[in-house]
Amino acid sequence: MSGHSKWKTIQKTKNAADAKRGQAFTKVARELIIAVREGGSGDPANNSRLATVIVKAKAVNMPNDNIKRAIEKGLGSAAGDDYVSVTYEGYGPQGVAVIVEATTDNRNRIASEVRHNFDKYGGNMGATGCVSWSFDRKGVIIIDNEDGDLDEDTVMADVLDAGADDLITDDSVFEVYTTVDNLNAVNTALEKKKYKFLSAQIEMVPQNYIKLTDPDDIKKMQTMLELMEDNEDVQNVWHNWEEE
Repeated sequence: MSGHSKWKTIQKTKNAADAKRGQAFTKVARELIIAVREGGSGDPANNSRLATVIVKAKAVNMPNDNIKRAIEKGLGSAAGDDYVSVTYEGYGPQGVAVIVEATTDNRNRIASEVRHNFDKYGGNMGATGCVSWSFDRKGVIIIDNEDGDLDEDTVMADVLDAGADDLITDDSVFEVYTTVDNLNAVNTALEKKKYKFLSAQIEMVPQNYIKLTDPDDIKKMQTMLELMEDNEDVQNVWHNWEEE
């Protein structure tokens, strides 16, 4: 199995975001709260969305107590926690497709901030659906192989046995792709094999990629992504910029 390495494309911005561990936990906690409220259950066995977010929480090493507290908050009705999920789509420099997923208690604020970031750095926010058609929604599990200790044939066999759809090998990671519905099952099977995950979540995977060659465009794109990621309301930023 092979293909373009999506991990290389998002690794720099993702590493910067993951370094802010406290912020990462806060963002995942919001997702847990929304998953419970929208799914109507605090039991992942009866709430597939919650089960998927728990997979993500564990992949970023969120403590079980934090996960439990977020679920309990979702089951309650605490004032000031009326978060909703919103998605914005648009274009960066040279038509790079960008999807911004957020959870917020103030739609007007986050819409204004996202639009400002698009406009200021050579892009523009578009209508819903303007770029999402060029992405596929998939389960993506990133297995850590920084030490190079994992055998590719063994990983491939384990991934296939777990029910995954595809595997892409990189220098320091293995990228496992699944259907959205199969992410939890594949993750659980690979957990039992003692693999270490860098991330595990539902992602918007680009069907194609755009390279930027102008240094000014590259700088604008980098700054736009960093500002989007740093926003406390933003959960994920997906794009089809192929970084060198």
